Amino acid sequence: MPSLVDHDLASLEMDLQAAGHKPVHALRVLRHFYANAGHVDLEQLTIGSGAREHLRHNIGPRRSTVTRHTLAADGTAKFLIGFASGGAAEAVLMLSHREGVAAGCVSSQIGCAMGCDFCASTRGGFERDLDAGEIVEQFLHLKEQAARIGRRLRTLVFMGMGEPLLNFDNVVAAIRRIGDPNLGGLGWRQMTISTVGIVPAIDRLAELDLNVHLAVSLHAPDDATRSRLVPMNRRHTVADVMNAARRFETRTGRTPTIEYCMLAGVNDSDEQAMLLADLMEGFRAHVNLIPYNPIGVGLRGVAYSRPTPERMNAFIELLRSHRVVTHFRAPRGDDVNAACGQLRANS
Repeated sequence: MPSLVDHDLASLEMDLQAAGHKPVHALRVLRHFYANAGHVDLEQLTIGSGAREHLRHNIGPRRSTVTRHTLAADGTAKFLIGFASGGAAEAVLMLSHREGVAAGCVSSQIGCAMGCDFCASTRGGFERDLDAGEIVEQFLHLKEQAARIGRRLRTLVFMGMGEPLLNFDNVVAAIRRIGDPNLGGLGWRQMTISTVGIVPAIDRLAELDLNVHLAVSLHAPDDATRSRLVPMNRRHTVADVMNAARRFETRTGRTPTIEYCMLAGVNDSDEQAMLLADLMEGFRAHVNLIPYNPIGVGLRGVAYSRPTPERMNAFIELLRSHRVVTHFRAPRGDDVNAACGQLRANS
């Protein structure tokens, strides 16, 4: 049985009309559903009794449950969400420095096929894509959890398990429901899609012009290093990915973020900082340096480590001396494996 998360406004209108009820009820139902974080009390709705009975017998409840809730010392909360269709994925709620505000991170797939050597999501391989409703339900769980602690979910990043642009249609459908002012109401500019660099999909996303942000997981400025860390680089090179990011900026007017996970002795040298600065020449993008969050031994049998503060500071100062806009991303929830690169289905 479908849930309301499986509908947008047009499809629920069609469902009601096909059953002989007024389609105008769809907007009222969906607004109520999203305003109450995925819960609906049909008795509270001013709709016809026939429409109410149709929804009661043909539209099911949410198709997922929080099976584990882990709280970090800094207030970051990680949720393992189990799906009725099988499998589970992790989502994260992070407290903003602004009072009353929180940020969310959701998954787009169960597992991941990208094989990035420093990321825990790849360890169990790829299981399946999440459908649009399952992605929306993560948003609703996070919205509900934020409200319980007196916060409002203000931003959402697709940076959890999986490669969002390899699940393009479902991710876009979820974004449309989450961002729609009549449904999820989050707003398009409050969402960011992160990708290892699926070039055709970046161009496709740019053409849709959804007004969302793009984050590109670069992690190395040269093909030799990046191919070891990010196997997809063998298909889409550093130059390919950077050119796609530039096209995205030109087409949408949205400034991309270049994500760079710093690994001691791997991609943190002065020479690599200079190569990265060269890549950013004339590009308005922002570089987000991510101190490595430990996951143990990677797929290639390597145990990575975080560079020393001195090495990271030298790296960022070289970038800034070449007028690259950059900052460090502070680890959030790393003590409970909720930080960047640490999410997996069974942690």
